[in-house]
Amino acid sequence: MFRFIAEHANQFPVERMCKVLKVSSSGYYYWRKHPIGIRQLKQAQLLDDIRQVHTQSESRYGSPRIADELRERGVKTSRNRVARLMHKAAIRSIMYKKYRVQTTDSSHDYPVAKNLLNREFMADKPGQKWVSDITYIPTREGWLYLTIVLDLADRKVIGWALSDNLKAVDTSVAAWRMALKNRRIEGELLFHSDRGVQYACTEFRDQLKGLPVVQSMSRKGNCWDNAVAESFFKTFKSELVNHADFPTRAAARLATFEYIESWYNRRRKHSSLNHQTPSQRESYFYTAPMAA
Repeated sequence: MFRFIAEHANQFPVERMCKVLKVSSSGYYYWRKHPIGIRQLKQAQLLDDIRQVHTQSESRYGSPRIADELRERGVKTSRNRVARLMHKAAIRSIMYKKYRVQTTDSSHDYPVAKNLLNREFMADKPGQKWVSDITYIPTREGWLYLTIVLDLADRKVIGWALSDNLKAVDTSVAAWRMALKNRRIEGELLFHSDRGVQYACTEFRDQLKGLPVVQSMSRKGNCWDNAVAESFFKTFKSELVNHADFPTRAAARLATFEYIESWYNRRRKHSSLNHQTPSQRESYFYTAPMAA
């Protein structure tokens, strides 16, 4: 490719030929100064592509998702090759640290629902099974609490709320109301959460009255019963929170909004969705019936 560009540089702009031939102009100019073989050229081009995807993901993607994204763009490669090049070039996915603040208060006298979800984390279509949970975000002004409602069909965060307290009206109720605005219930909805007071209290249960909704709650002290919501928070912490020092709650609010609405729902690929994004999976559910 580079040799062809050099031979025709007097006829066509170099930048234009690089774009048409899908090679980097920086690679071409490097080749002009340091001619190398075809194999090395392909490796240099692939490394450029890897760096581009890694940068676009804000350093969140590791070799599996980068390899998948490259294949989607028409670049023929394998996960092992991407991993080898990333290791050689010291390109790494950002890591996460473990720490936890107590957000679940199950010491209350409200009724506790049975664990009807029973770790059945698959749904045939959106609006059948939703899961919800609450986590914390540290800022220099104090804690900020994030409540999410996630649809198990496409793993999309359809409702979320940020608050500086753990009152139900500002956490579970606010996230629930957003979820209802963003997605309709299909038939009977199974709504699963932990047994915290925000989900067991009268304020939240009143939101479900008159709707085809059945509550489900995790067993006491068993986070695996709500594994999908826990997994989202682990990803959220590892990809954003653990690498940020938020000076204010407002700064954390903005970063969280951008993470959920711009990155997670629209651009982040999920292995559980066959390496699709939640929005891509959502589109499949709502367009497949029409295509049929």
